[in-house]
Amino acid sequence: MRKISRWFQRNLIRIYAVIAFTYLFIPIAYTFAFSFNDGGKSNLIWKGFTLSNWQNPCGAPEVCTALGNSIKIGFLATTIATILGTMIAFAIGRHNFRGRSTTNLLIFLPMATPEIVLGASLLSLFLVFKINPGFWPTVIAHVMFCISFVVVTVKARIASLDPRLEQAAMDLYANEAETFRRVTLPLVAPGIAGAALLAFSLSFDDFIITNFNSGTMVTFPKFVYVSATRGIPPQANVIGSSMFILAITIVALGQFVGRKRKVS
Repeated sequence: MRKISRWFQRNLIRIYAVIAFTYLFIPIAYTFAFSFNDGGKSNLIWKGFTLSNWQNPCGAPEVCTALGNSIKIGFLATTIATILGTMIAFAIGRHNFRGRSTTNLLIFLPMATPEIVLGASLLSLFLVFKINPGFWPTVIAHVMFCISFVVVTVKARIASLDPRLEQAAMDLYANEAETFRRVTLPLVAPGIAGAALLAFSLSFDDFIITNFNSGTMVTFPKFVYVSATRGIPPQANVIGSSMFILAITIVALGQFVGRKRKVS
């Protein structure tokens, strides 16, 4: 019994890690497995293995249209939120101005506000200005909650920069614009890229705010929600699995490039 107790004490963290990762990856494994299910319109019960779902991911009605809408909204929201959020992060992280602490607090409000409250408030605001729900109101709504995550991510990267690198560049007769372009921006670029990926994933995955402000337009999360009652089509599982594989590939490439730079 003592040996077993000591073994558990030595490996307790590993056991917790295995349980946690198993809990996290069971839904992903289910999604990936049922992307190969020959379930037809209903995908609730395993009926057999097939590759036809991967060969024709647009086989389910409206699935690729919904995917296209989510990608367009995510791309636009990510681009706008990354540009504005990076500028705000530099302003807060590098400059002292009146209202800086208040601005820093306001940045966290969209992150702390429940999505259902934020979505309903934005819908009310659009209706007050007689703007019908649809594509552009959804883009605006996504930009509003993505900016906060971009600011927090980029600001953390800016705070970790060594100011002596910029001072050295100016000592070598580089002006402020050249220092920013050749020194500051390359150092902050990994943080900006991470913030952009986070913003895109949040925008692509959002359902509650999108459901309030998209009107009759169908995004991929809305398509999955509507289809869940009769069993999510295997084509939706194919798209979800593909997005997961793509995200893992991007993260792995980033880690590989980062290690290669450290070695060189």
